[in-house]
Amino acid sequence: MERFQLSDLKKGDGIHFIGIGGISMSGLAQIAIKAGYKVTGSDWNETPITDKLTAMGADIVYGREAVNESGIKNAAVVVHTAAAKADNPEMVLAKDLGKRVIDRAEFLGAVMKQYTHAVGVAGTHGKTTTTSMLAHALLGAGLDPTISIGGELDLIGGNIKTGSDDYFVTEACEYTNSFLKFYPTIALITNIEEDHLDFFTGIDMIKDSFRQFAYLTEGKGYVVAMGDDENVCDALKDAENLNIVTYGVSDKNDYYPDNIKYHAGFPSFDVMKNGEKVCTLSLNVPGDHNILNALATIAVCNLSGVDAGKAAKGIETFKGTHRRFEKKGFLNGAVVIDDYAHHPTEIKATLAAAKKFNHNKIWCVFQPHTYSRTRTLWKEFTEAFDNTDELILTHIYAAREKFDGVTKPEDLTEDIKKRGISARYIDKFDDIAAFLKENVKEGDIVFTMGAGDVVNINNLICE
Repeated sequence: MERFQLSDLKKGDGIHFIGIGGISMSGLAQIAIKAGYKVTGSDWNETPITDKLTAMGADIVYGREAVNESGIKNAAVVVHTAAAKADNPEMVLAKDLGKRVIDRAEFLGAVMKQYTHAVGVAGTHGKTTTTSMLAHALLGAGLDPTISIGGELDLIGGNIKTGSDDYFVTEACEYTNSFLKFYPTIALITNIEEDHLDFFTGIDMIKDSFRQFAYLTEGKGYVVAMGDDENVCDALKDAENLNIVTYGVSDKNDYYPDNIKYHAGFPSFDVMKNGEKVCTLSLNVPGDHNILNALATIAVCNLSGVDAGKAAKGIETFKGTHRRFEKKGFLNGAVVIDDYAHHPTEIKATLAAAKKFNHNKIWCVFQPHTYSRTRTLWKEFTEAFDNTDELILTHIYAAREKFDGVTKPEDLTEDIKKRGISARYIDKFDDIAAFLKENVKEGDIVFTMGAGDVVNINNLICE
């Protein structure tokens, strides 16, 4: 069957979303509602996100075995989250009724195809932050883009913004090759590392996937690539008929920084393009990795015809998204920060940024995410916490997986301790909170870190 197109629908048609409460699915549902389609959906639980959709007119049912029978019967197309398997009761009903069933990525690709300037932000790390920076840059330049983010951004009041201009920016995730269903005019690749090894067989398969993503721009756009990343360079090696623009720390790249300075942990620098100064940036987010994210943002803006100076002013208003180096409060006079980092490289970058702030001890409460990631990146995880003074590991957030019988956070804790790091395993959040309250001192920095529910510890410790 040919790829789904929005032109297959007419205004007022029904679209049913299975798993409508997910951060990406809910954004697509909002786009559909504002475009004039009748939206129905289902999800396990009612949340503030689903409440917002209900207020906008969506008809949603709840429960693990929930079936929105009328929604599916009246739908012209049924869109499902990746978590909805073939035996999902709504999937079964939709197919029994002969409904067209597509996944989230195919629907997002159909939305993306409607825009002249369509940016897909891909990479193992940095997608949410860079997409958010682009939102600030484009809005700061006076444009009205449509933005889809995998996190909550205060600037747009959530994870989605539907605009009136011909600019569309979205995160592009490589998991299950979903981003290969997109239609980018600019494919941004921030980095490539091993991840999602429950789907990919290894780094070669991952690099091939990103290469295919880059080729989606062939004949119609650009690839913006991190030129200092060896895997990115390998993925794009000998790529023909692609317009590749690079960015990175070294001046071999098309875009690079100069005159980097730090003010209370936050970087400022000149953005250079092929030896000439484009603009100056003073960031309100910490870390060397955010210098790279900002360079990528300026490169994309330039290629999209957006004034770099105006874009820079917009970027300077960016203070982070929720769950990315997000200040949550204080404990015993120590600042408490929450961060979504769940891959070893992300953990290293976050803790390296923290080292640039005045502090006594850095505490980190880390919750591993999925057994497969923890198992396949075990060695990398043992090396990720060298900038931590006190580390607490807690139970693994299983997400879509079941316990594999071998991967235990207690064992990971012991291997980390072999590097001379003060580390301990505490299973229950209440016990972690009690330990922190007893031991954290004024002037310390406390991180809760991971992609699971570790963020809930903040409710137990913040004053």
